[in-house]
Amino acid sequence: MISACGATEPSTDPQTELTSQRAAMVRQIEQHVRETAPYLGRETLNPRVVEALATTPRHEFVPPALIERAYEDRPLPIGNNQTISQPYIVAIMTDLLDLDEDCIVLDVGTGSGYQAAILASLCTEVWSIEIVPPLGRAAASRLDRLGYANIAVRIGDGFAGWPEHAPFDGIVVAATGEALPPPLLAQLKPGGRMVMPVRGKYGEILVVATKDENGAIETRDIMPVRFVPLTRDTAGD
Repeated sequence: MISACGATEPSTDPQTELTSQRAAMVRQIEQHVRETAPYLGRETLNPRVVEALATTPRHEFVPPALIERAYEDRPLPIGNNQTISQPYIVAIMTDLLDLDEDCIVLDVGTGSGYQAAILASLCTEVWSIEIVPPLGRAAASRLDRLGYANIAVRIGDGFAGWPEHAPFDGIVVAATGEALPPPLLAQLKPGGRMVMPVRGKYGEILVVATKDENGAIETRDIMPVRFVPLTRDTAGD
């Protein structure tokens, strides 16, 4: 770029700018975690989760017209009346799963594929289900293009889970239900966790369910949230 006085000004590389924006997003998430520590029971995220947030290109998972807003800490529309979740919410839902490197995770509500991509940085296998066919097909193509070889996407009813690949060390559901789906709880491995928003008397609450070694489920309410509703395939009902 040439300035008015004839001197050459350094141009900003787009990838450098996106990396800077992503780093700023992570700092904002970390600040938000500290502010909501009384809800979360922790003041910091697992460093592995922070690294996943810092290296996953969220701009690849939003519509082209919204790329400039990709690293804002807010949900964004992705079409079909669906959204990509707020990065802070993705961060805490991932962190609450308490995942190991060799874990196998079920992701219900693929959307654009961002949550699955975050999980893929932390786990051996991610099985992701999307009920909206155009979103599912687009996410599968996007994740393949970006080289996420440990993610499988299928179109179907997430309420029923993916029993062929159960049990799962973690299950994350990016849509609000009236209760924790029994099929998903059944597919949770003993010692595993499921994180899902549930509609209660006073609104939607993010809930963590943990299955003990005897198969009993213990739940903990985390904080008020807002998600799109869990869509069911009722064709066979």
